[in-house]
Amino acid sequence: MIKLGVLTSGGDAPGMNAAIRAVVKTADYHNIEVMGIESGYQGLIEGKLHRVTSTDVDYVADKGGTFLKTSRCAEFMKESGRMKALSILKDYGINHLVVIGGEGSFKGAQKLHELGANVIAIPATIDNDLSYTDYSIGFDTTLNTILECLGKIKDTDLSHEKTTIVEVMGRYCGDLALYSALRSWRNYFNPREKIGL
Repeated sequence: MIKLGVLTSGGDAPGMNAAIRAVVKTADYHNIEVMGIESGYQGLIEGKLHRVTSTDVDYVADKGGTFLKTSRCAEFMKESGRMKALSILKDYGINHLVVIGGEGSFKGAQKLHELGANVIAIPATIDNDLSYTDYSIGFDTTLNTILECLGKIKDTDLSHEKTTIVEVMGRYCGDLALYSALRSWRNYFNPREKIGL
């Protein structure tokens, strides 16, 4: 029998709950039991697992964050921590693990795979710093939030005839800065304002 584990790891991203819901609903359709792992790899090492059903995820898709919670786990970076995590998966009879997260989460998933675990990784990071996908879960929502804020800042800047420098997140990837700059330029720049027409 197939038994699936699902966890979210690292920073949260808009859409993580929708991804969890899709995993659970699809698994349920195929009569696959799903175990939700709380607090990412830390919760896996600590054995914080519980059954998740379609009913449990009915109303989570439009909520921010992740209802499974997330964390970073220093212990998982060591071989002993990963072996402990693998042991917990075996104790619960989980033969497939879905990891929803970003670059660090994917590195952890790769390490578990190297130890023999069947792992599926779903990219979910606002940074969009995973080179093997065009857009990760969370990037578009975050970009649109930035654009909304830039629109409001522009009104104030025009009122005071000032310029504002806006810093956005993105870790080592500049996609949020690049896309928001290009999009806000197109959306908000009007050359007629410059010359008073």
